[in-house]
Amino acid sequence: MSIDEILDDMDELLDKAGNVPFASHKSIIDGERLRELINDVRLNVPQEIKHAKMVEYDRDRILKEAEAKAELIVRQAEERAKQLMSEEAIIREAKKYAAELVNNAKSESDAIKNATDTYVSKRFKEAEAFFSTSLQDVQQRKAKLDKIRKSNQQAASQTASISRRQVQAQQKNNNNG
Repeated sequence: MSIDEILDDMDELLDKAGNVPFASHKSIIDGERLRELINDVRLNVPQEIKHAKMVEYDRDRILKEAEAKAELIVRQAEERAKQLMSEEAIIREAKKYAAELVNNAKSESDAIKNATDTYVSKRFKEAEAFFSTSLQDVQQRKAKLDKIRKSNQQAASQTASISRRQVQAQQKNNNNG
């Protein structure tokens, strides 16, 4: 189950919650079910992190491949330059060509590295934003739950106080009568 699905289940749990008597803006929810959903979120978080690590691994692999390709190109250029040593003009041309290949390979390697770094950074930012939003959502829902629990405790306390006063008044009437 994905984190989005779990959060949808949490929303649904709140939507289906019954209202507290005399407090329509407050709801009663199944605390155990909410705890299960929160635990499911915790269990699914590592999947997002694993995905980010896989992206980082792919970036490193791509960089190594680009470096190997650049080295191969450099070696090929150097071999070609050695073969063309018969004339000075040819040698200069070979060196120029080799330098172009090296520069192109370095540019390509840098471009791949920059693109990979940008991608990884973006994925980490998305994961950070997602987890931040999820944490805020969980904290808000917990605060609402605590507020409902406190309200229920206050209502129970008030009901008990009213009942005690009624019993005392009844006893007083019985004693006077």
